[in-house]
Amino acid sequence: MRPRPPSARSKAVLKVRPGKGGSLRSRHVWKEKCNMAAASETSKARPSTSQERAPNPAMTALLAEEGECVLLLGPGQKLTFTGKCIVTCLYGSVQVLGLTINSNETPYELFSPNTQAPLTIEVMKRKKPDKTLKEIRTEAKAVLRGYLPLDCRRTIMKSFKSSCSILLMERLEDPTTSYIMTHSEYANIFFAKLSEKYSSMLDDTVLQSVGIENRDPDSGIVLLEKTVSAAQTLVDACIEEHHGCPVILVCGPQNVGKSTFNRYLINQLLNHIPSVGYLECDLGQSEFTPPGCISLLNITKPVLGPPFTHQRDVQKMVYFGDVSCEQEMERYFESVKYVITCYKREQPLIINTMGWVKGSGWLLLLDLIHLLSPSHVVQMVAEGADRMQPLTHEYVRNTPGSMTKPCSGAKYRNNELDSSDEEGDSANDVCFKASVGHELLQAESSFSGAGGTETVRCHAWILRDLAMLGYMSKLQQLELEQIIPLNSLVPYEVPFNAVALRVIHSAVAPSHIMYTANANWVGLCHILDDISSQETDSVILTQTPICDCLGFGIIRGVNVTKKVYHILTPIPPETLRSVNCLLIGNISIPHSVFKRQPGDVPYVTSEYDFSIYGSGKMKINKHLKRREHV
Repeated sequence: MRPRPPSARSKAVLKVRPGKGGSLRSRHVWKEKCNMAAASETSKARPSTSQERAPNPAMTALLAEEGECVLLLGPGQKLTFTGKCIVTCLYGSVQVLGLTINSNETPYELFSPNTQAPLTIEVMKRKKPDKTLKEIRTEAKAVLRGYLPLDCRRTIMKSFKSSCSILLMERLEDPTTSYIMTHSEYANIFFAKLSEKYSSMLDDTVLQSVGIENRDPDSGIVLLEKTVSAAQTLVDACIEEHHGCPVILVCGPQNVGKSTFNRYLINQLLNHIPSVGYLECDLGQSEFTPPGCISLLNITKPVLGPPFTHQRDVQKMVYFGDVSCEQEMERYFESVKYVITCYKREQPLIINTMGWVKGSGWLLLLDLIHLLSPSHVVQMVAEGADRMQPLTHEYVRNTPGSMTKPCSGAKYRNNELDSSDEEGDSANDVCFKASVGHELLQAESSFSGAGGTETVRCHAWILRDLAMLGYMSKLQQLELEQIIPLNSLVPYEVPFNAVALRVIHSAVAPSHIMYTANANWVGLCHILDDISSQETDSVILTQTPICDCLGFGIIRGVNVTKKVYHILTPIPPETLRSVNCLLIGNISIPHSVFKRQPGDVPYVTSEYDFSIYGSGKMKINKHLKRREHV
C-alpha cells in the first residue's frame, strides 16, 4: 500500500489501530503490541558465538499498520536486509546503493534477493541544523502523528536525535516478482538462507511483517574508498560538462563488481541529473533486457535491485541471439556500431562491457574503446588478483584490436557517431579518428576472491533465467490477482508470409526449420527489406540481419495447415505492426516454464518416441551438483 498524506493517514490510524469506536479493549491490545516491540528493541541479546564481530547498534522498529512499520535509524546505524519493500523517508535522509532518499520524496521500491549481496539502508551525515532541538523534535512528532499512536510515538522519540532518520517501510506486492515466485525453484528467492541468518538486537518480527529480514551488516555491498572516489570523479565530470557529456566505459574480468558499480554510479548521477544513457554490450548479463542483446537505454529511475526486477523499454536494440560472441566477433562489433548511432550525446553515457578480457576478448575490448571513444575508462580489478594491463590512453592509442587500427578513437559529427571508414569499407580494417583521449580510473572489488567462480552467489544461467521470467511476467494481466499459466494465454496468429525467419546460431535445413521454431524464444525484429509475397509459404533468410529488435516472444505453436505461427508476446499491437522478422537464437526458454505449468503441459512428456526428429530427454549432469542445490 502506498503511503497517504499525514492528514489522511491519521484518520486511517484512528480507525484501524484504536479500533472501531475507539474501544478500550482494542486500545489495550495496540498498546501491548507497542510495548512488546519496544521491549524487544531494548533487549540485550547478543549475536551467536560464531559471529565475533560487533553487533549493529540497536534500532527502533514499530508496527504502524498491517504490512507497514516505522523505523528509526540513528547516526552510524544501517539496516542490511534480504527481501523487498517500499521505503519512504519521513524525516532526515538515507542512502541506498548510491541513491540519496530525502524526506518528502516519492516512495522507492527496494529489491534485495539472496542471489546478490543484500542492500543496505544507511543514515547520511547531515550538516549542523539551523533549527533548535525543540523545533526538530516538534517537526518529527508532527510527522509521526500521521502514522503511529501516542504510545508508539513516545517510544520512537525516546531514542530520537537531531541526526536520526525516520523511515516508513511497507510490504511490496510486485507483479514481476510475484510471477517469478510462482515457479518453485524461485519461491524463496527473497528469503535469507538458513546459513545466513543474523541474530541482532532489532526485533525481526516487525521487519518480517513488511517482507524483509535483517542481515549481518558486513554481508552487504561495501565499496572501497578508491571505488567511491572514482564514482565521485565521474559524477563531477557529468555535472560540470567541461568537455561535453562524458562517455564512461566500465570494464574488467568476470565477478569483480562491474554491475554493482554501474548501479551505484547510475543512482549517484540521478541524484543530480534527470537521466543517464546506458549502452549494454554484455550479452550474458544484460542489466535491463533479456540476455543476448546489445541495447541503448535512457535511464530516468534509480536502479535498486537485480536485472529481473527492472526490465525496461529501450531506445534501440539488436538481438544477437547468444550469450557469447567468440564465434561471431565481427557481427557483434557491427551490432554495437549499429546501436550506438542512436546516441546523440545529450546526456552522460555509461557503457557496460563483457567480462571476457583474455585473448581475443582483450582485443575486442580494445576495438570497443577505439570505436566508442570514451572520455573515461573505469577498469575494475579484483583485490589481490593478477593485475590487468592498464588501459591508459597511450596504450590504447598504440595497440590494435582485432578489427580496428590504433588511431585515437571514434569521431562525432553533429553530435552523432561517424562510423565511416576513410581507408576502406572492410570491417577488418576500420580506423576511427578523434583528438581527445580518455582518463583512466581504476577501482578494486572489496570482497575476497573477486574474479573467481568460487565467490559467485548465483550461477549466471540462473540470473539469465530470472531476467527472462521478469520479461515474461509482462504477459500477465495486471488487473487479475491470479497468475495465468503461459499455456492458457491466447497467442497472436502470424501468417508465414508476413514475417521472415532466421535461425542465428546454427545452419538448419529448411525442411526442419519449423521444428526449431516451435516452442522457442524469438526476437521480434524489423528489417528494411520488403518481404511481402503472394506465396503462403514461410520466408527464410539466408543471412542474419543487423536490425532493430522491438521485443521478444515465445512461438507457442506452428500450424502448418493454416500456415501461421502462434506467438505469445507482451509487445503492444501498435508496435507489432512493424515486426516483419523473427530471429531465433541460442537463448532457450527457462525449463521451469515447461516443467511447472499447471494442467496439460505442451512439449513435455514422460513417453519418448526417439523416431521423431529432435526428440529426447533433457540432459542433466548428475556428477556435479550446483551450489544452489547442495
